[in-house]
Amino acid sequence: MTHYVRSHGLANDYIVMDPKDLPFELTPDAVRLICDRNRGVGSDGILVVSPGQGADFGVRILNPDGSEAEKSGNGVRIFAKFLREHGYTTKDRFTLHTLGGRVTCALEHEAGRVAQITVDMGRARFDDFDSIEVDGQRIEVTSVSMGNPHCVVIVPDLSKVDVRGLGPKIENHKAFPNRTNVQFAQVVSRHEVKIEIWERGAGYTLASGSSSCAVAAACHRKGLVDRELTITMRGGQLRISIDGQGEIRMRGPVEEICSGDLSSDLLRLLKPTI
Repeated sequence: MTHYVRSHGLANDYIVMDPKDLPFELTPDAVRLICDRNRGVGSDGILVVSPGQGADFGVRILNPDGSEAEKSGNGVRIFAKFLREHGYTTKDRFTLHTLGGRVTCALEHEAGRVAQITVDMGRARFDDFDSIEVDGQRIEVTSVSMGNPHCVVIVPDLSKVDVRGLGPKIENHKAFPNRTNVQFAQVVSRHEVKIEIWERGAGYTLASGSSSCAVAAACHRKGLVDRELTITMRGGQLRISIDGQGEIRMRGPVEEICSGDLSSDLLRLLKPTI
């Protein structure tokens, strides 16, 4: 039996699982082991087939530390491709329920495969503070929600930012009681922003869809970019658009890596977590 499918969106990789195919429960301990890149399958998280609750389908998004995320831009694209290519639907447009709100996915095919997906990610919501103190220094930030929390720090030069050092300090800052995703953003032009990402519950990440949307919203609010722009990350690029009502749309690629069954050795370690 196939236990999982592994895919990535711009090198942000997720494992997709359907609980009906698993002989164990996806507890936090099980999630941590499966996502471990040395002892498990390895991934930036697990996407779980769940009830739609009014949408066409539902997805739970589990971080590699065992916590649960409200929304993931790359994750919903990966999940949408999975649903279409593994027999859950024949539609090329459908809705997904996430803890961070309902999204609509539109699929594009190339050479018989789902290659690009556009997701309506909803509107950004902004908090009313614009700075935090870290290690005795005041940092200007934009705190924004895309259904999940983000803290955008606009900088003049990304190469001078200690993402791995500063990222976790901001993630766990007292201003964010539920922790936050962190993006460092360098505005290149009215149509492009480069970013580095420290993801809540996952750490340094090569790409993030919801982070890209949050950065686009923050930079547009400050008048630094136009409504159509490219977000460039180490893993690749996403196209983001913001309409006149503030609705944000994200378009980007998805690639499936492999599918398979978990070994008896790994299952032996996972079954005690039931």
